[in-house]
Amino acid sequence: MSDKHLSTQFDSELSAISTRVLEMGGLAESQVAQAIYALVNFSGDTATQVLKQEELVNQMEVEIDRDLSTIIARRQPTARDLRLLIAISKTIGNLERVGDEAARIGRTVQRLINSGVSSRLRVPANDVSFEASLATASLRKALDAFARLDAVKALEVIKDDNQIDQEFDGLMRKLITYMMEDPRTISASIDPVFVAKAIERIGDHAKNLAEQIIYIVKGTDVRHHSLENLESIVR
Repeated sequence: MSDKHLSTQFDSELSAISTRVLEMGGLAESQVAQAIYALVNFSGDTATQVLKQEELVNQMEVEIDRDLSTIIARRQPTARDLRLLIAISKTIGNLERVGDEAARIGRTVQRLINSGVSSRLRVPANDVSFEASLATASLRKALDAFARLDAVKALEVIKDDNQIDQEFDGLMRKLITYMMEDPRTISASIDPVFVAKAIERIGDHAKNLAEQIIYIVKGTDVRHHSLENLESIVR
């Protein structure tokens, strides 16, 4: 078998596995959107669907990880191809954790409905929806950057994370104010704290995806770098 044929076959395998990562990302993004819908509308049926989708996300992670191991063992890739496979391995781990956060929100909705305290949820729906829209947009942008291997767009995702963090801090201040004004709301405010944190973590995972994209394109591990250093690396 010629080297050219081997190279073409390898490229086809890389393309196929990248496509499956994007499918997994789309599923995780949909799961987050459904989780927020379930929360805002107190929909038990939608919350149940979120948990079912978690099983699919977990299954995809296992399957892609298995195929990655097979490709590495059989092809023994080097340089950028190896970076891509390593980054994909970390990417699917982050996508799986995005699914975990969505499932956490889904379980919170189920618990609130089953305990009959859903009407006492203290976070205004608009606040939750806005933080979630930021996190979902960041995840979508990261997946688009992965599809295009676009380091500049990946850098935008990292910058956007600051706004998600600020929104999370604002939600925390609002919840603390509720609890200080009326200590009887403390119990009812615990679940919203975890929901807000889950959304903030989704943004963190999108940022992690972006860092992996820059690693693929530039060959530099940019975790824990300042924005100034990141801009110099990407530009």
